[in-house]
Amino acid sequence: MGASSSTEQPASAEQRELENIAASTGALPLLQKSFSNLSDPQTNAISVQTLQQCFHLCYEDPVCESQQKPESFPRLLDHLGSSIVDLFFLSEKGGINWLGFLGGYVKCCGRMSTSMSLNILLRIFAMAVKKLGLSSNLEFEPDDADCKINGSLLPSDLLLLLWMCWAMLWNVRTLKSSERKGNLLLPDINHLVLSTVVACAEVDSSFDLWNCDIVGLDVQLPVGKFLNWAITTAPILSDCLTQYVNRRLQISVLAEDEAGSSESISGDMSPNASQALLLTRGRAWAISLAPRSTISEEILKLCFSADIVGTDENLLYRSSTHGKGLNRFWSNVEGYHGPLLVLISANSEDAYQDNNKARKWIIGALTQQGFENKDTFYGGSGNLYAISPIFHVFSPSGKEKNYVYSHLHPTGRVYESHPKPVGIAFGGTTTNERVFIDEDFAKLTVRHHAMDKTYQPGSLIPNQGFLPVEASISEVEVWGLGGKTAKEVQDSYKKREELFTEQRRKVDLKTFATWDDSPEKMMMDMMGDPNRVQREDR
Repeated sequence: MGASSSTEQPASAEQRELENIAASTGALPLLQKSFSNLSDPQTNAISVQTLQQCFHLCYEDPVCESQQKPESFPRLLDHLGSSIVDLFFLSEKGGINWLGFLGGYVKCCGRMSTSMSLNILLRIFAMAVKKLGLSSNLEFEPDDADCKINGSLLPSDLLLLLWMCWAMLWNVRTLKSSERKGNLLLPDINHLVLSTVVACAEVDSSFDLWNCDIVGLDVQLPVGKFLNWAITTAPILSDCLTQYVNRRLQISVLAEDEAGSSESISGDMSPNASQALLLTRGRAWAISLAPRSTISEEILKLCFSADIVGTDENLLYRSSTHGKGLNRFWSNVEGYHGPLLVLISANSEDAYQDNNKARKWIIGALTQQGFENKDTFYGGSGNLYAISPIFHVFSPSGKEKNYVYSHLHPTGRVYESHPKPVGIAFGGTTTNERVFIDEDFAKLTVRHHAMDKTYQPGSLIPNQGFLPVEASISEVEVWGLGGKTAKEVQDSYKKREELFTEQRRKVDLKTFATWDDSPEKMMMDMMGDPNRVQREDR
């Protein structure tokens, strides 16, 4: 073991420094155990082949939700483990010793900035592409401590890179055993790729976002602009390598205890499981890449669940299932005190009328708390999302706090000279909401970001002009992201409300003192002579 080898002779200053860095990440005990298991007792070193096998990603033939599938992707994954070892773990004659093992881990998984982690991901991707014998437009400055990168990516390259990150997370979250070959499902992430294309390349207004061939698109994406896009839109993308390396090392430590185990945590993920939902695995993953919080973890659980359709504890409301309208919506979300993700599918009424089905778009809103029946805006924080056909995140701007508006009709018949709008809204001001859903869930209004100071500016839908856009709503989904506790609290609330409602329906005649006080006597008197003059008690 690395620790035992250091006790035979005084540890060098370099070794102590590397061990301190590894200890600061919390990975030093894991590194010591994995080195002990993987190293040869005779040479006290790990062979290159053993470490490559440790980081090798096992999988069945990938199944893709999208029709656009580069044939080179499976072979790219086959070179993932060897690329990690060749880039970061220095080998001597006897193999990789404790110092080289520590140094390699610190280089690829130590504490570093998000941009540095993204640079390392690109280096691994470029190495794997090179091992395939394919050309790459990425250039790396040799012997550079900051790992500077020049060059560009094609949209097809970006698709492979993002799928490589997905595959690493899939391996971390679904497989128990190092020998298990699970069913690797590749989600449709065209919306993420198109987001990068629009942000990094010069495309005109005629660019068709709905019918774009990602694999065949010949557009150069400068790597510097891609890094800026990733830092602002998908910063958690940089964490996938560290999670993958740590998980592979954990499996090497637990290999003996899990020998013969071939059970997948999430089971087989069907490519058709989430196609009917607005929240597909690809869209859920894109949303999870933005916030660094427990909400991201809850969304990732949906991404890698065996059957996303069967997650009843998370899907609180779906208009096609529970019925359209604010009342139906309210009966399903009332009492849920936790973060909520609202997805809305719609298409503009006055655009693309010849091909409405192909021109649908999806937007979303993330709230940090449950809905309340108020005639004013409320909320602590939240995000708006353009989700399909292109993905973008609109975080709070910090100028205003008009995050959520949800107002039902007043229960009593009260005259209001200036009635407040009935519906659901996000951002903007009353009567000038950035996103507004009417009470029938039939019409969606999206206004220009100039009307909103709560969320960051930008277009929620493609080709959005300054004038408000009115669209027909196709589907609305609400997903609860507060975990089991929030759902249990809501279930208790619903049971309590049902009990109160049932009690109010029952009339106990014993509560009336005499026959003259009973409702039956009152009804019989009215039916007998409704025009009879009665003295009013004062």
